[in-house]
Amino acid sequence: MTGLTYQPERTALEAVGLGVRHRRRWALQDCSFRLPAGRVCALVGPNGAGKSTLLSLAAGLTRPTKGSLTVFGGRPGAADVRPRVAYLSQDKPLYPQFTIADTLRMGRELNPGRWDQAAAEATVADGGLSSGARIGDLSGGQRTRVALALAFGKRPDVLLLDEPMADLDPLVRHEMTAALMTQAAGNATTVVIASHVLAELDGVCDYLLLIADGRVRLAGEVEDLLAAHTVLVGRHEGPDLPREFAVHTVVEARATGRQLTALVRPDGPVAGQWRASEPSLEELLLAHLRTPGAPPLLAPSAEPRRFKAAA
Repeated sequence: MTGLTYQPERTALEAVGLGVRHRRRWALQDCSFRLPAGRVCALVGPNGAGKSTLLSLAAGLTRPTKGSLTVFGGRPGAADVRPRVAYLSQDKPLYPQFTIADTLRMGRELNPGRWDQAAAEATVADGGLSSGARIGDLSGGQRTRVALALAFGKRPDVLLLDEPMADLDPLVRHEMTAALMTQAAGNATTVVIASHVLAELDGVCDYLLLIADGRVRLAGEVEDLLAAHTVLVGRHEGPDLPREFAVHTVVEARATGRQLTALVRPDGPVAGQWRASEPSLEELLLAHLRTPGAPPLLAPSAEPRRFKAAA
């Protein structure tokens, strides 16, 4: 009898019982999930949920207090893993006295063998920036473009982005998102992008990781998570939920006059006269963010696979 052999190269990130403690507070606790390679993952959660901590762990800048996190089966920050990862933090640290050309040359020197000068220069040129411009003289959005050029030039297998578009105007944000998607598709890059702009994640990301209070609340393929939920709208009076909801998992229910709108994970058909529809990604995220006590859900694609099924 044979079984499926675990293949770490097909898993970009995998966490098992992951926890990080800062003094008396747990920034992350009991986090377990798997992110398959090649996905564009939205990392979502309220401020202080642990998103930046998770990205810092994956970049090898922070060590877990308990549990484990692996990148392509290896330890984050290890010599064989570091070249495969690019990380862009919220503050986008760049040397203000460097020119753009100096900055890209630094990227080339620090990443021998993987550096894509053409991709880096194209990202800068698309913003109309001169290679001789000093970093310290650039606007916040222009510095973001240069930082993304460094990330693209590295040609990473995993690109970690912490609120990368926050200081960009809507038009430039759209342009940079398109450039990011082109890079991801062209190089089969796994992208993890933390963002508060929920509407812009719809149609961009195919994987979701929702963190609240340092714990994983939702994880998996976006289409699987959406398919697991249903929006029900119908007439209902009284303070309690309808009796027919008792056998289902109700994530959130809101009443407006005599109309009730509920996001439900149904366990089979829902009885009664209810209009049912699949939620949008924004509706799904907002409902879970407003209801942190809702039961978590890991889709099959997000379940950790740390053990081999051997013969």
